[in-house]
Amino acid sequence: MEPHSQRSGEQTTRTTPTRRRVLKTGLGAIAAAGTVPLISGTAAAHFPDQLEIDIRPNCDINRLNTKSNSVVPVAVLPTEFTNEDGETEQFDPTENDVRYRFGAPSVVDEGDGARPAHDGHTQDNDEHEDTALVLHFPLEETGFDSDTTEGKLVWERDESGEHGYSGTDTVTVTNG
Repeated sequence: MEPHSQRSGEQTTRTTPTRRRVLKTGLGAIAAAGTVPLISGTAAAHFPDQLEIDIRPNCDINRLNTKSNSVVPVAVLPTEFTNEDGETEQFDPTENDVRYRFGAPSVVDEGDGARPAHDGHTQDNDEHEDTALVLHFPLEETGFDSDTTEGKLVWERDESGEHGYSGTDTVTVTNG
């Protein structure tokens, strides 16, 4: 390193990028990126947005009052979609285990959110001519605040909670 300038008795240096410095920095960044999942102990979860959901079924406005000590009904509709392998897949919520989390997207994405208060009940869906599974989630566990405009539901394929499907719907959050 060469002296570059002197100001008030301090010496600054100019660093010239060398191959060694570039490699050392790059390897350090790669090692750090690989270590973060190991430190946290969790792998990145994979929940493609495939589910069709209806928050507060049969309501035009999905208004949620965070001051209320209530539950939020969420209908999970049978859904047909193309999976990552290009194959048509059908998801029937009445035929799958009840492993759901619901709440503000940021909360659900972190692995939190409300779990259903019960295993749900079926409801005929006039709009789609199918039977939906309606679940009720404790509002106080959802993490909604006045800035939230969307609710997210995640279905976990197995008990590891790392893979499954998700769906979103709009919400209007009020504080009283």
